[in-house]
Amino acid sequence: MRYFEQGKEYVISLYRIVLGLLFVSHGAGSIFGLFGGKQSAFGAWPGWWAAAIQLVAGALVLIGLFTRVAALLCSGSMAYAYFTVHMPKSFFPILNGGEASVQFCWAFLLLAFLGPGIWSVDRMIRRTAAIQVSSPVAQPAEA
Repeated sequence: MRYFEQGKEYVISLYRIVLGLLFVSHGAGSIFGLFGGKQSAFGAWPGWWAAAIQLVAGALVLIGLFTRVAALLCSGSMAYAYFTVHMPKSFFPILNGGEASVQFCWAFLLLAFLGPGIWSVDRMIRRTAAIQVSSPVAQPAEA
């Protein structure tokens, strides 16, 4: 069991990177028509805006910058997608085609609570700030 504890921060980072990459891929498919995606018209509600969130917030999650906020935004956008697009067809995700929305929603919510893991820009910024605070800074001599 201690191996799981020792590797937890690394696995969270890998989880975040894969999740962010998948979300960025969805956004790139909808905005630019990449990866076989159907391109949305610029500014069209809600498709283009959802894709913009997927692309930008997904990229932030991918690199681990403002991870918790970006993950919460991604989670909320997927909850919105489920309740407005899929649920009117049926409550059950298997019947309404909303499995991906539900999975992304809960995966990003989990990430918002777990944090970015050890390999992230957030961690690098925090580490740099801690080093600057703890290192003595030469004070100019008083005249």
